[in-house]
Amino acid sequence: MEQDTILKLENSIENIKSKKARIYLFTQDTKGNPKAGIRYTYQIGMALKNKGYNPIILHEKPDYSGVAQWLSEEYMTQLPHRAIEGQNLEVSPEDLIIIPEIFGFVMEQIKDLPCGKIVLCQAYDHMMETLKPGFSWGNYGFFKCITTSEFQKEYISTIMRSISIDVLPPYLPESFEKSKYPQKPVIAVHSRDARKTLNFIKTFYLKYPQYRWITFRDMRGLSESDFSSFLKDCFLSVWIDETSGYGTFPLESMKCGVPVIGKLPNLVPSWLNETNGIWVSEENKIIDFTADFIQNWLEDNIKPELYDDMDKTVSEIYTENNFTDKVDELFSWYLESREQSFTEQLNKLKN
Repeated sequence: MEQDTILKLENSIENIKSKKARIYLFTQDTKGNPKAGIRYTYQIGMALKNKGYNPIILHEKPDYSGVAQWLSEEYMTQLPHRAIEGQNLEVSPEDLIIIPEIFGFVMEQIKDLPCGKIVLCQAYDHMMETLKPGFSWGNYGFFKCITTSEFQKEYISTIMRSISIDVLPPYLPESFEKSKYPQKPVIAVHSRDARKTLNFIKTFYLKYPQYRWITFRDMRGLSESDFSSFLKDCFLSVWIDETSGYGTFPLESMKCGVPVIGKLPNLVPSWLNETNGIWVSEENKIIDFTADFIQNWLEDNIKPELYDDMDKTVSEIYTENNFTDKVDELFSWYLESREQSFTEQLNKLKN
């Protein structure tokens, strides 16, 4: 029995050293609907693959829709995929499983698996959605967490006090770039709630009928290529998302050279400052600020400093290369910690 344990520990240590340890990244099936959180999961998976690790995208059912239609076929062909349902999931002690915060019931289902468990928390407001009252991630063996911002980390740490939290901001794909042509009289609107988007547009036209020739575009449901293509043609973005944990859309807009008017979220991201956008504390005021911006834009009266600060903000955001390096650094540490633990157990058994 003891010899079997020694052999298993030696095998686990060798798999970690050779980067054969499996890293499962669980994702939901959006049925072809674009979602920034899913893109982030796939970005991590691709970064791991490019650094020689063994990532596997994990989904619930075999009839997984995938992300080829709205993200990229590359992610589907280069990253292996596995379904939980109807298959015997291969899990070894050296493996890691990363589960999004919203899947508390999945955490409960896999709590007895002998592997490393990590929560991927992008949306702090979903943390409690599927957890039992009084239960934390630690009750299911999840003592590490990856999140996207320092502010979100601070908030999570006040609730999940026994959890070690690491920050891994997403990167902005190269498809988000400034247009070579003058921007069109189109305003991009992004909100989690379709109702808010429609109310904003309808109310704006009623309140400011002189601007009915301005076009609004609801940015939800677009593929990444269409999203970036439409966005760079706009002259203004409107962002309404109080529970945002990071704020990808404003940064994508800034990278495309499109100023942003937005409602300040409950957790103000570290990249947001008074000069890189037009930030309002009351949602109802966004309409009036939008009308003022249109007037100034028509009169060529937008301060150049706004565009300069936008450029400065996105220049400090991760590129794909430094995101990949950060993923490598983070997961190397995770796996080295497990290797050290296995080595200590092995030495005790041998001695």
